[in-house]
Amino acid sequence: MIENYLLEELVTFKKYGTLAATAQHLLVTQPTVTRGMQKLEDELGVQIFDRQPNRITLTKTGELAVKEAQKVIDRNNQLIETVQKYDYNHKNITVGSVAPGPLILLKKLQTSKLADTNLDLDHKLMDTKDVSGKLLNHDYSFILTNQELMTDEIESLYIGTERLSVNLNQFTLLANKKSVSFNDLKGLSFIVLSDIGVWKKVAEGKIPGAKFLYQEQREAFSEITKYSDFPYFTTNISKIDSDNIFSDYDQINVPISDEASKMDFYAAYLKNNKRQVAPVLKTMSASWSNYLS
Repeated sequence: MIENYLLEELVTFKKYGTLAATAQHLLVTQPTVTRGMQKLEDELGVQIFDRQPNRITLTKTGELAVKEAQKVIDRNNQLIETVQKYDYNHKNITVGSVAPGPLILLKKLQTSKLADTNLDLDHKLMDTKDVSGKLLNHDYSFILTNQELMTDEIESLYIGTERLSVNLNQFTLLANKKSVSFNDLKGLSFIVLSDIGVWKKVAEGKIPGAKFLYQEQREAFSEITKYSDFPYFTTNISKIDSDNIFSDYDQINVPISDEASKMDFYAAYLKNNKRQVAPVLKTMSASWSNYLS
């Protein structure tokens, strides 16, 4: 079997073009690279270098060897990465999500009911189309998604329903209603946190003529909602955010009545990870039912 360092020397030589540059990049001596290239030729049993006075280049066979060597290096790196992620995810429970709400609940539970569990929450939200691939690639122990996934390798558990509401200045007519529809909110301008995941499509697609003033910084969002009349959205989960950035100054929280304002969330996981994630999902589901409905 050809050792990996010989393949790395070959690929590096192709990139930098000389033995000296190859040695410098790999932090070894030039004679070390020279011996390595000779050893590689001996093990392959073919000539992959054309040696001329003061110059060495790749033969056509050598060019092919470089391409195949890169494939082997990539496969080896993928092997290492996959094994390391698999090991990490069996010692820790890594969680991804397509929306911020479910992560807010888990963050709260981290300091209470799940304080003894090694939870690693990724707050960078993902696209729903990437969920299956990231699970199969062992990137996450489970992913919170608004789609129920059932395949030969993946299953899902219903966690709870998130409900969207709007916060309106108390002196507006809409603030006096028990609930509003998306159509009632047409033409308004809203202050919105930039990363709201799958809720972004709902808000932008359901409110006619609305404008959305997205804020990257949570602190800026908090200041604007506190000192302006711009409406903003919350959900039954975002209200329990331990880093509460939602001001209720002169604002009345009004439920949105449309069916699209309700979103079911599921925890999707690999079937062979069920035993590991089940206690966390049970706690999360019970907490959602107890005080988030």
